Amino acid sequence: MSADLSPDTDGADAVADTAAVPVAAGAADEGELPGTAGRPPEADDGGTGVLGRAHRALTLGIISVVSLIAFEASAVNTAMPVAARALHGIEMYAFAFSAFFTASLFAMALAGEWNDRRGPLAPLFTGIAAFGAGLLTAGGAQSMGMFVAGRGVQGLGGGLVIVSLYVVVGRAYPERLRPAVMASFSAAWVLPVIVGPLVAGAITEHAGWRWVFLAIPVLILLPLGVMLPALRGLPKEAVAAGGIGRVLRSRRALLALAVAAGAALLQYAGRHPDPYALIPAAAGLALLVPGVLRLLPRGTFRAARGLPTVVLMRGLASGALVASESFIPLMLVTQRGLSPTLAGLSLTGGGLTWALGSYVQSRPRMEAHRERLMGLGLLFLGCAIAVVPLVLLDGVPVWAVAVGWGLGGFGMGLNISSGGVLLLKLSRPEEAGSNSASLQMADSLGNVGFVGLGGVLFVAFGGGAIAAGGQAAATGGPTAQPAAFAAVFAAMTVVALTGACLAGRLRPKAR
Repeated sequence: MSADLSPDTDGADAVADTAAVPVAAGAADEGELPGTAGRPPEADDGGTGVLGRAHRALTLGIISVVSLIAFEASAVNTAMPVAARALHGIEMYAFAFSAFFTASLFAMALAGEWNDRRGPLAPLFTGIAAFGAGLLTAGGAQSMGMFVAGRGVQGLGGGLVIVSLYVVVGRAYPERLRPAVMASFSAAWVLPVIVGPLVAGAITEHAGWRWVFLAIPVLILLPLGVMLPALRGLPKEAVAAGGIGRVLRSRRALLALAVAAGAALLQYAGRHPDPYALIPAAAGLALLVPGVLRLLPRGTFRAARGLPTVVLMRGLASGALVASESFIPLMLVTQRGLSPTLAGLSLTGGGLTWALGSYVQSRPRMEAHRERLMGLGLLFLGCAIAVVPLVLLDGVPVWAVAVGWGLGGFGMGLNISSGGVLLLKLSRPEEAGSNSASLQMADSLGNVGFVGLGGVLFVAFGGGAIAAGGQAAATGGPTAQPAAFAAVFAAMTVVALTGACLAGRLRPKAR
């Protein structure tokens, strides 16, 4: 599942184990949602629940939109190996994922500023339109470059949509109903995680991979129609001076744009290992490093005790997971000859055990062990990633991946949710919003950086030759490249285990 939308939360304890919905930059106070800072408490709505008459349409619309995004996130892993081979773009396989994450990184910062200044309707509908346009572009792509561009447009839309939905929740629901709405975000992921790979695999095998992307924009129209009347009835808020141009010129948006551009340049340089690639690589670093240092808490990259280590460990966990998960279906299809459906289903158990891990860490008796849980989660993830490349050996059954990924999902449930709880525990009230935004940025940066690293390693160890191998590679023939996959998983194992070793620095020094 994609880490920019994967199970995660930075909100109240009541929703500490819900699915991830990035927090908009600019949320000011602990417990507030983006766009609600400074607003008076909402009046009680007379006992109406989230599915009561007053909120039913909006709740169902929100759940439907999140479910469609979740389905796309789980389905794309299944369809991607077939799409990349059909478009003769195996060497650009990783960039189809990192383009989404790079674009969503910028969109998160933009959405926070845009929502705070102008309200949620414009960024929400712009995001939905961009998400749909990206799906159509990817589904109709005639080259891998066009496909990657479509994924980038999807990332822009996804970042705008998810943050804007947070703002809608803050403005449309009284405070007592918000935990239930946030819980519905988690529920909206369960069914897509289970059925997404199966449905996407069946569509890919019988109708073609393009329909995995082309069918979703049509499905978005129904929830939009259900939501629109309720969205038009949202309370009108005073808006800041300036339109979208002012938003684009904001400091946080410019920093996020610099980071996204820097990441893209580094990924480009990684694809062209020659002396001339040093030029875009240097330019990428010049943009990326200063922006990241200003977006994340001071001391993050030296694992300073307390909050910086929480942010660093979350980025390591998210990046290691997504980079590994991106290559598992491709490995199973090309090296062990599995169908796209079965390859995608190997990831399903991880989503279910993720929810189990989140539940376990939420038990009251676990509170005293919060730091250990975060480290233990990364240890489980590292062990799971180490198991995956064993299936490159003919004697190892392919179901070992599903078993290993179940362990990894459980570890992520422990790590991600515990990280959200620790962040609030270590944040002063006036810093909770900005620190939450930093945590989401760390997730996205981890995704971008480690998926990009995975792509570079994959190509460097001969993964591009799989595209030329045709059917022979799918049956483990002479053009198969097990070393390319082994390099990716070995690197991500090191990343996860390195993060586990940092758990001792989660607790601040005693004063």
